[in-house]
Amino acid sequence: MKSLLDVSEIEALFTRSGGEYAFARWGRAISPVVFGVNDETLKVVKGAIEAVCLVSNHHMAETDPELGSNAMFFFFSDWAELLEVPKLDELVPDLAGLVARVTAADANQYRVFRFDEEGAIKACFTFIRMDTHLSDVPAETLALSQAVQMMVLWSDTAFLGASPLAVMEGGGVIVKPEISGLLAACYDAVMPIAANDPSHALRLAARMPKKQ
Repeated sequence: MKSLLDVSEIEALFTRSGGEYAFARWGRAISPVVFGVNDETLKVVKGAIEAVCLVSNHHMAETDPELGSNAMFFFFSDWAELLEVPKLDELVPDLAGLVARVTAADANQYRVFRFDEEGAIKACFTFIRMDTHLSDVPAETLALSQAVQMMVLWSDTAFLGASPLAVMEGGGVIVKPEISGLLAACYDAVMPIAANDPSHALRLAARMPKKQ
């Protein structure tokens, strides 16, 4: 039986637009904090992270011993608001330059990853500008999509053509089986926490679930 994703499809998900293969996963428990939302949406975001950690066989924690919170989500209406967040410029290098670039590109989301000395993800800052398009997206869908995208270092082109989510008959959303299977393979204990050789995709493919 064929796997849910073949080697070339997996390789493409971690090959950046510049042509280089780059993969990393979290090397520590994820300790999220969410800014700019009400309590109800906060529960939705944290629930989405818990769900994606579950399919990835990874784990969460209340706090990170080094950073306190290592997965920060910011929801806002204008990129310039980030420049007013206390000490954010200490966590995100060249914050002013980043704000200028994403504003010029009219972007509605951006992620900044930080890595430890072994190449594993140690922090992720997710910035979400609630423009007209994202404001129309259900909170559960938006939260689950963002949780998937911060679980590993995907290619910058990974989900431009297709969402990592699937809509169920009842109207809810789930992580597509091929993506949840890939995340589980990425977090297999025998797999490296970081890789830049395309042969890594072969090892992931070998651990993918097969089509029924």
